[in-house]
Amino acid sequence: MIPVYGSTVDDETRCIHYRTPVDIVAIRFACCGRYYPCHLCHAEAESHEARQWPVAERETKAILCGVCKTELTIATYLTVLACPACGSPFNEGCRLHTHLYFEVA
Repeated sequence: MIPVYGSTVDDETRCIHYRTPVDIVAIRFACCGRYYPCHLCHAEAESHEARQWPVAERETKAILCGVCKTELTIATYLTVLACPACGSPFNEGCRLHTHLYFEVA
């Protein structure tokens, strides 16, 4: 089982900040290698600044589907609207926060 840090509210990686039915991903932060449900959970739990994943590391597995626990590469996550393994839909609004987790070209 991959640990997810932060203020989770269930076993599908939802947190106190984002807990709709489609908030089911956790992101492994480049700075510490820990999975968090969101940037706010990371900021509350860690004493260091978040660092975005470089564009050159898009093939790194850094996204966890909270439903089936499949790890996705960053490149895959950025091109899908649902988990390719189980079909569970992801929150499309998360795309507004892409720059907080990944360098954008």
